[in-house]
Amino acid sequence: MLMIISIIILIGVVIISLTSSIYKRTELEKLKTVGNLFISCMKEEYNSTGSTDTESAKKFHGIFMEQHNLMIYIYDENGKCIFSADSENKNNIPIQDSIKTHIDKKEYLDFDSEGISKDEPYLLYGSQFLVKYKNMPSRKMYSLIYGSTYNISMFTMEIFLVYSLISILIIISAYIVMKKRVRKYTSYTDDMIRIIKKYSQGDFSEKIKTDTAGFYGETVKYINTLASNVEKSEETSKTFIANVSHELRTPITTIGGFVDGILDGTIPKNRRNEYLILVSNEIQRLKILISSMLNMSRFESGTLTPNFKETNLTDLVIKTVFMFEKKIEAKHIEIEELDSERLVAVVDPDLMQQVVYNLIENAVKFVNEGGKISFRFEKENDMCIVGIKNTGDGLKDSEIPQVFDRFYKTDSSRGKDTTGLGLGLSISRRILRINNGHIVVKSVYGEYTEFQIQVPEKQNSL
Repeated sequence: MLMIISIIILIGVVIISLTSSIYKRTELEKLKTVGNLFISCMKEEYNSTGSTDTESAKKFHGIFMEQHNLMIYIYDENGKCIFSADSENKNNIPIQDSIKTHIDKKEYLDFDSEGISKDEPYLLYGSQFLVKYKNMPSRKMYSLIYGSTYNISMFTMEIFLVYSLISILIIISAYIVMKKRVRKYTSYTDDMIRIIKKYSQGDFSEKIKTDTAGFYGETVKYINTLASNVEKSEETSKTFIANVSHELRTPITTIGGFVDGILDGTIPKNRRNEYLILVSNEIQRLKILISSMLNMSRFESGTLTPNFKETNLTDLVIKTVFMFEKKIEAKHIEIEELDSERLVAVVDPDLMQQVVYNLIENAVKFVNEGGKISFRFEKENDMCIVGIKNTGDGLKDSEIPQVFDRFYKTDSSRGKDTTGLGLGLSISRRILRINNGHIVVKSVYGEYTEFQIQVPEKQNSL
């Protein structure tokens, strides 16, 4: 409102000053026109009679002053007043030297606050003119014609009153409009604060309206997005905790059952080695699961440092496959291309074991019954490539960009993998980045899925 009022005042000053100046110029031009007409009459009278002190001249003088509300003074070349607006005081109002000097060079057309009254300015048209009677020499005379500034003052006052009235209407209208907007934004802000307070208490049931433009609209979009992400994160965390609990409980229960069976004699001595192998596999599975969760935490904090060693990737894959022997046999899965040449790369063996375990575990989970899992070991441009391919449902094109996201599960995998955490591929990608490698997925929906591990044969730092 202060800005609006300031602008209105500034515009008002400009408009009133400009219009008053134009009106003043108009009034001065009118005064000049009337003055020149009176001077013409005085010239004709002098040219006819040789004198300005005639009854006709006095009559002209009186008519012009009365009809046009003027004060007309005529001076001779010596500055003596010949005609005065007040004949009784004509000798008491001499022409001012400054005015006379100005008129000698050029006519004077402006305000004057000295000649008539120091308290009230007058319009003044001053000029010099020549009169001549027959063969006599020409005489120089001066005219000072004063006009009232009353019309200019009234015009300025009228403009001021009209503009003031318009300004008041504009200010009232602006106040009403701004008051409505302030109420609207205040109400909107109150709702936003109320909903944000609910967000802080963990209640995401209500979203802030986004139908407001400008700063509020953009801010609210980000707040709603943040709230949705927090809500999603909380749901994911709950699912994660439930899955972790289940994943930990399953191998612990299996290990506990086998150990109890060995101790109480339920499992015969001749089969103890067989069950101890199963216990060892479950411990290995438990170790990998715990390592996954610990590594994820270390990834987030940036504290994980790889321990590079020369590692036989072929042997690593074969050993990991044997960890899933029972599941492979149960699903009648055919394993291909494991009898490959030795492929060696400089990597962190423990971290790479985790990647291979994750990928083989996924391949076993999602291969179709009686399907195939094939392996590929290649070297290309100083990069070692390990491919793990399984037949089955495959991935949709829309699912491929998301498979490496943390906690992500495809729609088709939810029914087949009820205990997985959705961390395996995310962790695998991070591990390969630490090893200066990367992971690639290829899939044809309804046919196969293949993951390729690509790591450098040698690390640049070694």
